[in-house]
Amino acid sequence: MNKKKVIIPLLSAALLFPTAVNVFAQPHKPIEGVKSVEFIGMPVPATNEEKSTMYSDAKVKVTLKDGTQKTVELDYTSLAKPGDVINGKIVGAAVDINGNLITNKKGEPLVSPSPDANSLLSVNGKSGKLYMINHFESMPNNEFGTVPRALYLNTVQQDKKTGELKITDIEAIDFSKYGGVWTPCAGILSPWNTHLGSEEYEPNARAHEANPEKSSVTQFARNYYQDATAIGNPYLYGYTTEVSVHPNGEAKAVKHHSMGRLSFENVTVAPDNRTVYYGDDGGYVMSFMYIADKAKDLSAGTLYAAKFEQTSAENGGAGNLKWINLGHANDQEIKELAETLTFSDIFETTNDAEYAAANGFSHIKTSAGEEYLKIKIGMEKAAAFLESRRYGAMLGATSEFNKMETVTFNKADNKVYMAMSTIAKGMEENPNDPVDDIRLPKINAGGIYEMSLAERQTDREGNRIDSDYVPTKMEAIIVGEDIPQDEEGNRAHLDKIANPDNIVYSENLRTLFIAEDTGNHVNNVGWAYNVDTKELSRIVSAPDGGEVTGIQAIDNLNGYSYLMVGSQNPGNIGYIQLPPVNKK
Repeated sequence: MNKKKVIIPLLSAALLFPTAVNVFAQPHKPIEGVKSVEFIGMPVPATNEEKSTMYSDAKVKVTLKDGTQKTVELDYTSLAKPGDVINGKIVGAAVDINGNLITNKKGEPLVSPSPDANSLLSVNGKSGKLYMINHFESMPNNEFGTVPRALYLNTVQQDKKTGELKITDIEAIDFSKYGGVWTPCAGILSPWNTHLGSEEYEPNARAHEANPEKSSVTQFARNYYQDATAIGNPYLYGYTTEVSVHPNGEAKAVKHHSMGRLSFENVTVAPDNRTVYYGDDGGYVMSFMYIADKAKDLSAGTLYAAKFEQTSAENGGAGNLKWINLGHANDQEIKELAETLTFSDIFETTNDAEYAAANGFSHIKTSAGEEYLKIKIGMEKAAAFLESRRYGAMLGATSEFNKMETVTFNKADNKVYMAMSTIAKGMEENPNDPVDDIRLPKINAGGIYEMSLAERQTDREGNRIDSDYVPTKMEAIIVGEDIPQDEEGNRAHLDKIANPDNIVYSENLRTLFIAEDTGNHVNNVGWAYNVDTKELSRIVSAPDGGEVTGIQAIDNLNGYSYLMVGSQNPGNIGYIQLPPVNKK
């Protein structure tokens, strides 16, 4: 049974809290004159009901410059769960190239238990409708193997008096021009009001080519095209996706091939609307940056990969970043390469270390393992944008980050935050690896890193980088703490983060929201971290076994503020309503 509390609409706040000034009773106007915002955390889930429920018992205390204070209770509101039927359509259902439900042999639809990214947005138009795009990251085990994932467009109604949200319709978003969508993970609402999504864990093109008939990419293609003879193409997957929504509710999806191919967790965008930073999930992964040719247009640009030069091994470590130019491209030219090339068209390979050393092969280690590779003549651009991590490692970029998750931008302080779910494996000292740029003590509970930005930077070759927002330093600012397993089963300190995954920053609240994906806390929780006071507050808890996902901070939507948040396995899509303060 879902835990239920009374939702206190902000509209009636002045009546319930007589010390508050009238501004608290005006939901269509942000609260002005705010001195500070403090999240008051909730305890660790204790009862069986709390452990099995998505809920919040946290509070927010707003202090105005005249000393007036108000404390608002938070509450989690569910919008939908996988398998729900909305307007005759099934939430989280897999669909084929024609938009038809994919069913098992019993005729039952395959439904994802794993909702992830949420982008709630308003579009111009007389209807005044709101829309929300969400991802469904994985599908349950089934007799067909790998099944296409889904992005859904939700039509959302907002109660103008209370701010309450309701989904009234859903529609699967069409990716048929791109062969479907592969493992959509986190995402953000772009500064130009589109949804920027992801395709995580790009399929290994080398492994696919060695046995295409048994490849998960071929399983995917056969399920998507409903064709038992189809052979998949791994180079169709592993890109940033972008979805724009027309005021009439029509969604248009593209994949940005010029941003490179890797295990996208998500991206975030600098205030110039051109410079983009990546989260590359997995083991032995890489930090990337993309600089678009034009603002608000990610269809062409230059891709960079980072060389990490460690300066400290303390408290999660720190280092300087140097950037390697991988090349320039546009979406169309890389899409054409993706549709025609194979791995062996791009690379020569060998397993003989002595032969490799004598014949100009690069010795690298990435998420694909340890390899000896050599680029074939004229294939540099294909390597850069279809095999970005492999190519980056061949040029000397650091491919030792581990479980690099989401990134988010803090405009006021000119910082980028990056979640590293687990500081381990490639990030530990590994003298037998081809290179060993990162040498840190293991912190299984992971941490959050802060990247400092600078103007007038050059790449490794001394060429000017055409951006005023280039990361130059990276250091951990929050780390978890591993503990011996307690009697409940926790293996990380309960009052510290464990395996951070989704993160998002609120400019108005000066708060970094952190969602966990961990087996080291019995209940995954969401945190609020005040970047000024460094206070960490537990604000939401997922059911036992569930991952906290899909966080989006909305500072002002028609006078209301929200933290979109849900869970995976079990799945839930919902939100927490926040006081609409203005601290800018």
